[in-house]
Amino acid sequence: MPLKLYEKEKILDACFEVFVLHGYVKTSTAMLAEAAGISKALIFHHFESKKKLYISILERCFDQMSQELNQAPPVEYGDFFEAKEHNGRKTIDYMRKNPKLNRIFFEAFYSTPDELKQDILRFKAHMEEKYGAKNRERENRMMKLFNKISLRPGVDPKEAYELIQVVSEHFRMKLASELTDTSKMNDHGYWEDFFQKKNSFLLMVRYGIEDNS
Repeated sequence: MPLKLYEKEKILDACFEVFVLHGYVKTSTAMLAEAAGISKALIFHHFESKKKLYISILERCFDQMSQELNQAPPVEYGDFFEAKEHNGRKTIDYMRKNPKLNRIFFEAFYSTPDELKQDILRFKAHMEEKYGAKNRERENRMMKLFNKISLRPGVDPKEAYELIQVVSEHFRMKLASELTDTSKMNDHGYWEDFFQKKNSFLLMVRYGIEDNS
């Protein structure tokens, strides 16, 4: 039988809560069926398996986040580092407002259960196909801003950009784990310190650490 949209949304909402509370491994199909108010047979009928249901929930979370973050018109910046800070703050504000999202994303991408690893790789490829054009467009805008920076003689632009990405990835990893900490997530001062430290790192990349005076 076809699954009506409102019924599907209700099932996904209920199952999302169970996965967030218990994690993928400790969540049983019986728990999901009970939360959704349907039989295990219907869970398998509509979603085929617990894995596919989990992946469906992840995709729904990404779609909702993408829609929310892209609602506002793009902000134009003349400075690459200012744009990076704005984008980072916008993402963190969203994640702080959606703490349950942090927990399911952290499990899926940073603490992936062994039985899900291949499925998550396929999911990432699917999402790249789905949102790749938008991501490349955003990256191209950032590259145009980066190319306005006057680099020291001998500095390779590609290597300089890669170094900035390494610093950004370090803070993304830190962000992923700490957004699951409720006490930190609700501490505005903590996040101001977080951005201050990130900006300090980026300024060291931008201006160097050696005193040549």
